[in-house]
Amino acid sequence: MTEHALEAAKFIDLTWMNVSFLFIVGFIGGLVSGFIGSGGAFVLTPGMMSLGVPAAVAVASNMCHKFPKAMVGAYKRFRYGQVDLKLGIVMAASATVGVQIGIKIQEWILGKWGEAGSNLYVSLSFVFVLITVGSYVFYDAWKSAKVTDADPVPKLARRLQSINLPPMIHFKTANLTISLWFTIPVGLLTGLLAATIAVGGFVGVPGMIYVIGASGLISSASELVIAFLMGLGGTVKWAMAGMVDIRLTLIILAGSLLGVQLGAIGTTYVKENMIKIVMGSIMIIVAFSRALAVPQYLAQLDLISANQSALSFMNMVSFALMCLALAIGAVIILGSMIKAKRAEIVNRQVSETCENV
Repeated sequence: MTEHALEAAKFIDLTWMNVSFLFIVGFIGGLVSGFIGSGGAFVLTPGMMSLGVPAAVAVASNMCHKFPKAMVGAYKRFRYGQVDLKLGIVMAASATVGVQIGIKIQEWILGKWGEAGSNLYVSLSFVFVLITVGSYVFYDAWKSAKVTDADPVPKLARRLQSINLPPMIHFKTANLTISLWFTIPVGLLTGLLAATIAVGGFVGVPGMIYVIGASGLISSASELVIAFLMGLGGTVKWAMAGMVDIRLTLIILAGSLLGVQLGAIGTTYVKENMIKIVMGSIMIIVAFSRALAVPQYLAQLDLISANQSALSFMNMVSFALMCLALAIGAVIILGSMIKAKRAEIVNRQVSETCENV
């Protein structure tokens, strides 16, 4: 590592307020992770950065907490029959390669432009990826709500599945057959982004839905297998570079392990389309939150001149939007679970009444 990289590997002081915030962020990140299959990085990484954690340390610590949490979520959803283990392993093979490439890119940026450059890169990447993918997923959720067919296969995925390009692989649980070559780009991009900005699930899940053709439920569950395998390899690499803050890892992991189980249970009670709505809504809000943090990094690199009070105000709004995203995620998921559970209880009572009559 270069001198700039070593300077960036600084760890923040943990006050009770910071610990409490990180635990809550970890819980909601785990809740969302278990529900939509993402590792929760779109919440956790910006959440840590809002407390002053350097981007590289936030990404590394996030990846370190990801693989044990993903293992718990994958096992939970495997018991519900939602995980296509073969799909997860095949995708993880190329994702692991992407992780190693992504870490090299992050180290290069950190070494060349220091902490401010790394923070800027991560924030801009968040804005681009989350707005692009989030807008499309949100639009698709709105469009699919008008379709009577249950989870129709997207046109792109249907077209790719029709191309006979050996080797062809059949995924039993996902109930689809597709060429191995079409899974590789999705896996590589998933791993690449997971290592550089700690967002893998928000590429992997939509990729499996819209490119490969798996259902949202199967994709979100199988992504947890990918997150476990590539997270394990990425953690080793980041730890060797001295970028993992084990304190942050343990705090967010404690909250995440609780949240991920509730999120996994929630998938059995809500409609398929709700997964897409949650995904798109939170992604857009977090993207705007990160966009407001960009000017301070540009100022630190002397690329723009800005009033300090204006930068402080934008940082405050950025933090508020992050909290709003956390609240919306929790309300949507827990609210949907409670509503569906109540409906299930009412239906059961009606059925019992009819049987008694």
